[in-house]
Amino acid sequence: MSRYPLKEAEVEFSAIRAQGAGGQNVNKVSSAVQLRFDVMASSLPEALKLRLLARADTRLNSAGVLVIKAQQYRSQILNRADALLRLQQLVDEACHVAKVRHATRPTLGSRKRRLEGKAKRGNIKALRGRVGDT
Repeated sequence: MSRYPLKEAEVEFSAIRAQGAGGQNVNKVSSAVQLRFDVMASSLPEALKLRLLARADTRLNSAGVLVIKAQQYRSQILNRADALLRLQQLVDEACHVAKVRHATRPTLGSRKRRLEGKAKRGNIKALRGRVGDT
């Protein structure tokens, strides 16, 4: 369940013709769906709106409207549901705020183990040389 379910009144749908192969059907039937969602006019919290607008997404135009085209299915109803699901996933991803990572230093033991491993490996490589008069 999403923390911020979308209201269908805030989403605008338009039926368009799908691209690609499909024979005569693709030329006659508008089965693809274009979803338009105005981020700033929505009822989402202000911080979430700003995170959505800050995303480097080609589906977001300069007016702050998110445009999603769904044409995976041959049915307009299924494409409409797919577009809504993809929009909800985008909103859910924007809800997630990554934790700030604080840099830490390696422990004394881990540094010693690392150096011992490097010395051991160096000795192995040194022994690979030509057998000579030593």
